[in-house]
Amino acid sequence: MGDAGAVRAGTRAYIGSFTSAGGRGVLAADVDEATGALTVTGASDAVADPSFLALAGTVLHAVSETEAGAVAAFDVTGAVPRPLGTPVPVDGAAPTHLALAAGHLLTANYTSGSVTALPLADDGTARPATAVLEHEGQGPVADRQRGPHAHQVLPDPSGRWVVSVDLGTDSVRICALDADTGALTLHGETALRPGTGPRHLAFHPAGTHAYVLNELEPTLTVCRWDAAEGVLEPLGETAVVPEGTTGPSYPSEVVAAPDGRFLWAAVRGDDTLAVLALGTDGDKAELVATVPCGGRWPRDLTLDPTGRRLYAANERSGDVTWFTLDPETGIPSRAGAVEAPAASCVVFG
Repeated sequence: MGDAGAVRAGTRAYIGSFTSAGGRGVLAADVDEATGALTVTGASDAVADPSFLALAGTVLHAVSETEAGAVAAFDVTGAVPRPLGTPVPVDGAAPTHLALAAGHLLTANYTSGSVTALPLADDGTARPATAVLEHEGQGPVADRQRGPHAHQVLPDPSGRWVVSVDLGTDSVRICALDADTGALTLHGETALRPGTGPRHLAFHPAGTHAYVLNELEPTLTVCRWDAAEGVLEPLGETAVVPEGTTGPSYPSEVVAAPDGRFLWAAVRGDDTLAVLALGTDGDKAELVATVPCGGRWPRDLTLDPTGRRLYAANERSGDVTWFTLDPETGIPSRAGAVEAPAASCVVFG
């Protein structure tokens, strides 16, 4: 996969973007490890709307968030991402998120409300889908919840389960993935408050709690996670915007600190980053501050590998902004930005 002599040293970042809105596709960038600054080295628009990315070694996976729905792979050993093979259908519409688990690539398909499992070949690319798990249900918000809308899929920290967050059904599903056959089996479903529209979740680093960020109401649902039984139990909700905020506010992404002390959430509309302090046991979250996201419509939020910097992909202002984090308060301070039209996602490797 690529010329070994082309392998680049140091930390790299990869930015997904919406080509249908003027984005350059998948961008690669060098990372200045002293300052966190990103310098874009190249881009590939070989795939339409690669809105979310996942890295596995030297292979970068991207969804193609289109009605046809596909995943694509890129060799990222050079300065410019190079497509590997042809995109593979996910048998679902508008995949918005993907993750790696047990030798498979998993996608959350928003429009069709389903989760797909695709096995990985020896070269790291995806093979045809082995399973599509269809979600069922709806919610009370007529224009957004007429049917299921899977928005995120990821493995739990124990590696025993796959969880999928569904905005349309106000619920989180827990599934088992058979590493040998690629079969997905529904294990259980946790109902959240109707109309909240859960979008993404993040696990506590201890693996004992999960934090579900809701899009249709600007709140975070704190949950207990039992990995032994595969059970998610809601404990309470916390606002991610200050009291009195008139909105509209549409939270997008949530990130937990490696030490479990803080949680950060991106909020579109308000265009802010919310800072939440977590309780000692991870069972409580308290909003302590909000800061401007550095642009407009922060669709994604990512920690760098050191856990000392936060990166916001600002879709409508077309940039990625980075922040240094105060280790005592968790409050981000803007440190710089790089142009990235229609930016939707940032990953590091």
